[in-house]
This record gives sequence, structure tokens and C-alpha cells, in this order.
Amino acid sequence: AICGPGCKYGECTGPNKCKCFPGFTGKTCNQDLNECGLKPRPCEHRCMNTHGSYKCYCPNGYMLMPDGTCASSRTCAMVNCQYGCEEAKGEVQCLCPSGGLQLGPNGRTCVDIDECSTGKAVCSYNRRCVNTFGSYYCKCQLGYELKYITSRYDCVDVNECVTNTHRCNLHAECLNTQGSFKCKCKQGYRGSGFDCA
Repeated sequence: AICGPGCKYGECTGPNKCKCFPGFTGKTCNQDLNECGLKPRPCEHRCMNTHGSYKCYCPNGYMLMPDGTCASSRTCAMVNCQYGCEEAKGEVQCLCPSGGLQLGPNGRTCVDIDECSTGKAVCSYNRRCVNTFGSYYCKCQLGYELKYITSRYDCVDVNECVTNTHRCNLHAECLNTQGSFKCKCKQGYRGSGFDCA
């Protein structure tokens, strides 16, 4: 089977028909499914949607049990955690619903980890890191655009000379480079390429 636009997070099962992996939706499986909005709800109390998945957490005074339900805990209520807590060996520990969050200095609220500045993010050379609350994503570098080529999405160089998005002088030639462009004054003219006389 061939899927013209491709299946980003899924498999091609028939002519232009995608079967999405769990947690994704859309004609080309390129959209995150918000599991928290499904009926029946996947979580007993609170739900946080994540990329391709979701996390359950409990309100104050409850703790998350291994089966995903919330059980009353007077000790948890006393700690007053932002996203619920767990008890282990008599100790009460506040929880954060995502690996991209960490407990703040007060031990009760969760603060974002900036994966882009800490170096935890992994983006290919032609992509730049964009931090989000609890996670991050990789966006095409300036001068590159996202295109679907040979059954996958990739960031490819924008040819500013062809798309006419360069700022070269009327009397200059435009030369495309990876992620950018250069301007060179034509024969008989002198200057930077942006100004030619």
C-alpha cells in the first residue's frame, strides 16, 4: 500500500489509509490524541495529556495506586502536593506527572526542566530545540522547512533564490547555501551584494 502524504505516527494499510499508533489520530496520524477528552475517561481523577500518551494524577489528600486509582491518604493531605503523592516506607513523596518536570524547592510543586538549555534534548543538526512545559520538541532551523520525503518527515534547505525570499540587490546574483543564501554583485558592479554600484 502507498500513502501519498505518508503516515507520521502509524502504518500505511491501504491506498492513502493510515492505521495510527496508540495515542495518535488524523488522516496521516500526525496529531496527538487527547486521551483525557475520551469517554470513558482514562483517569479516575485528574488527567494530563502528553505527546502520544497521558498521565493520571490525584487531587490533594489522595495518592496514586499501582492500578491507577486514587486512594485517600491523610498524610498526603497534610503534605499538600500539587499533583498528588505516594507513600513508601512511611515517607510521603510528592509526584510530578511527567519526566520533563521536577519537584521545586518546596518539595510540593512541580517546575519545568528546560531540556534545551540543560542539553538533555536530542535534536538533529538541522533542527532546533523548543522547550515546552514538561517536555520539548524539535523544530526546523531557520532556513529549513519540514517536508515529507522518502516515507518520512525531514527538515530540508529552503532555496531562497528560487522562492524569491532573498534580499539581494537588483544587480546581484543570489547563491543558495545550506540554511541560508549569499549575494554577489554581477560583473561590472561592486559592493556587498545587498548594495551594488
